Amino acid sequence: MLFTGRITADAQTRTVSGDKQVTNFTVALNQRYKTKAGEKKEKTAFVNCSYWINPGLAVYLTKGAIVEISGWVEAQTWENRDGKVQADLVCAVDTVKLFGSTGVKPNDPPKDKKAEKKAVGAGGGDDDLPF
Repeated sequence: MLFTGRITADAQTRTVSGDKQVTNFTVALNQRYKTKAGEKKEKTAFVNCSYWINPGLAVYLTKGAIVEISGWVEAQTWENRDGKVQADLVCAVDTVKLFGSTGVKPNDPPKDKKAEKKAVGAGGGDDDLPF
């Protein structure tokens, strides 16, 4: 299946089975349409993607990036804590095509959001201001 959508959060790469790496991310697919009455509507479907080929691609798979995905899609079901059956669309990704720039360069260090928050609050207050 081939589809194009927007990544909902930065991709996460993890190691499984000792030496294999998988990159996981979710893509939002939007469908816009008009009702018979002329009212504009929009539906969104989310596809959970797993990419096993190149873990280095994860730095480009950032929130908001537009991607074209090719792979095998299937429905996955499970029961939640309340015993209700839930379902997700999952895709074993074969190819990823990136559209546009997400502002990430290959040599940029990975984002450390915890360090950013500490740095913002780490200032010495108004005493450090140059005026």
